[in-house]
Amino acid sequence: MPSVTLENKLRVAYTDEGQGTPILLLHGYCGSRRYWDDVLPHLRERFRVVAPDCRGHGESEATEDGYTMEQLAEDASQLLDALHIKQAFVLGHSMGGYTALAFAEKHAPKLLGVGLLHSTTFPDDENGKAGREKAAQRVSAEGVKGHIDDLIPKLFAPEHRTSMPEKLEKARAIGYGTSPLAARGCALGMKDRPDRRSVLEQAGRPVLLLAGEHDGVVAPEKRFPVSGPNVTDVLLAGAGHMGMMETPEAFAQAVADFVLSVSAGGGAHHV
Repeated sequence: MPSVTLENKLRVAYTDEGQGTPILLLHGYCGSRRYWDDVLPHLRERFRVVAPDCRGHGESEATEDGYTMEQLAEDASQLLDALHIKQAFVLGHSMGGYTALAFAEKHAPKLLGVGLLHSTTFPDDENGKAGREKAAQRVSAEGVKGHIDDLIPKLFAPEHRTSMPEKLEKARAIGYGTSPLAARGCALGMKDRPDRRSVLEQAGRPVLLLAGEHDGVVAPEKRFPVSGPNVTDVLLAGAGHMGMMETPEAFAQAVADFVLSVSAGGGAHHV
């Protein structure tokens, strides 16, 4: 498992496989780079895929603070610098999508394209913010296990909660590896994130919006927040919030098609 100490002194673990156009994959809350295990084999044949563990997740170092979406985006930018990658497609799952938006806002010259995978540009509503606060308080009081046990089933499509027990178990095990500092800090970081729809509207870069048909986390009206000639929409049939684990072949194909169409100079399309 390679790791690197960034300019900001944070030690980050990451996967770096394949050759060609670089794709930076940013996992979601209480996840790790292992979320991408099922899609990596499909992507590394054609692209260079870099998948880090976010700070405090997986095998990356935890810190007392620094869990805003802006700081996570800075970590991602510094990782690209450390790997001597000048530009990449930056694609983020859920919280990773919020990080990708913050990256696009501050580091646009490094972007070949940006993708929200089971994510949204919209901020939390008041109920969402209260839920983040409650999660942070629970983790502070109890640690991560109970929080993860409640969270993981909600991420999968209802039918997959019983038909994919090994996938749920893997997601739980990954979640248990999250530092309580990160589980708390990222919950509060997501609570405070702004509306970044304008970032995509003004991006001037290709945009991928990938959503799950049965996603219980991102509401249907929030899945495709922008449209335009540079925007590609994909709806994954049968998937919940975890398409990379639930429908990995279709997920990987959507990412590959997007990257290849951009490389070939293609426009937006809808699936």
